[in-house]
Amino acid sequence: QVQVVESGGGLVQPGGSLRLSCAASGRIFGNYFMGWSRQGPGKQRESVATISSGGTTNYDDSVKGRFTISRVNAKNTVYLQMNSLEPDDTAVYYCSIKILGRDYWGQGTQVTVSS
Repeated sequence: QVQVVESGGGLVQPGGSLRLSCAASGRIFGNYFMGWSRQGPGKQRESVATISSGGTTNYDDSVKGRFTISRVNAKNTVYLQMNSLEPDDTAVYYCSIKILGRDYWGQGTQVTVSS
């Protein structure tokens, strides 16, 4: 089994920054993708950013240039640095890890951007 735990959400003013962290544990082996998704109020869950074991990243257009995803393979951790936050970034952010085609998700962490 694989466990995924996010942390680092909170309330921030527009233009501010937050850093989300995610740690995965359990039966983790081989090459695997990690990523962040979010679900805003009344919206469907959407992928925000992903990163491969080799460090290749992919971002949704809405966050390019503002968010940065990174990972530490030795610790099975992934981070999301979020800068220039906007009210539309308000959402529950979920971390995921994909191993052998199966996705494992965390419980999510709330990010609220408001003045």
